[in-house]
Amino acid sequence: MNRLLRLDFLPRSYDLALLLLRVWIGFSLFYRHGIEKITNFSAMAAHFPNPVHIGPHASLAMALISDAVCSILVVIGLVTRLAALYIVVIIGTAFVFIHHLSMSPPHGSEIAYAYLGVFLTIFIAGPGRFSVDGAGTKGKKVR
Repeated sequence: MNRLLRLDFLPRSYDLALLLLRVWIGFSLFYRHGIEKITNFSAMAAHFPNPVHIGPHASLAMALISDAVCSILVVIGLVTRLAALYIVVIIGTAFVFIHHLSMSPPHGSEIAYAYLGVFLTIFIAGPGRFSVDGAGTKGKKVR
């Protein structure tokens, strides 16, 4: 009964779990935020927030790199930790300066908070064996 409650009968695969996490959250960020920034760059640039005072175009470009380019890099597991760190910095900046650390309306930023936690986890854990970074590391630890 104890084995059933702990679900010990299920196989453990941290590499498979990291693959699922990378693909799920990376695709989510790309699909919801990356595509929007790519297709509406010109329209968004006029009113995009400028939290670090580098200009709205530069801020949008940095967010586009995070949400479009780095999210796909995380999905395929290429330079995963660096891409995840970049995403954490950009989303962390938005969470602090734009969303005002709030998780309630009107600045509700639960999704930014969730993205921040997941990409920070990916940064710390690494991409796992099932990634471009981890290719050819069968049975070895990926750093």
